Amino acid sequence: MCHYEQILAILSIMVDIMPSKPPVVFPQEQRLLSAFGERLRLARLRRKLTTSTVAQRAGISRSSLYNAEAGHPGATLGTYLRVLAVLGLEADINAIAADDKLGRKLQDLALMPVTRPRLRTGRNSAPADRPEAADLGEQHPASADASRPGRKKAAR
Repeated sequence: MCHYEQILAILSIMVDIMPSKPPVVFPQEQRLLSAFGERLRLARLRRKLTTSTVAQRAGISRSSLYNAEAGHPGATLGTYLRVLAVLGLEADINAIAADDKLGRKLQDLALMPVTRPRLRTGRNSAPADRPEAADLGEQHPASADASRPGRKKAAR
């Protein structure tokens, strides 16, 4: 296989792997990306760095930098991370999804014991078909122990 054919084979594999269109982004997500890109652009301008300088230091093309600063949904996380690193803001990446309030609430709910109503069984229980038993003041054995004289109540 000649060199030209190898290049064509690699390009055909890349075309199959790489998405042809950027992902679909909802308006709220697009606003977030645009605001993030604008913050990157302002950080670059405060440092008086040109797009060429930042792109060269980040090892990306100027068009990739432009896409990141514009909040284009096709810009990769790696591009954002490289630009943050050039601007000295790479530690800020740790703040992304660090405070997962919804996830913690869901986890807490899953860890809570399921409280189910206790079924009354035994001879002192008042079945639904015997309403007169409930009227006579019959108590559940556990609650009767607490009210007996001479018995100490357990500390709770």
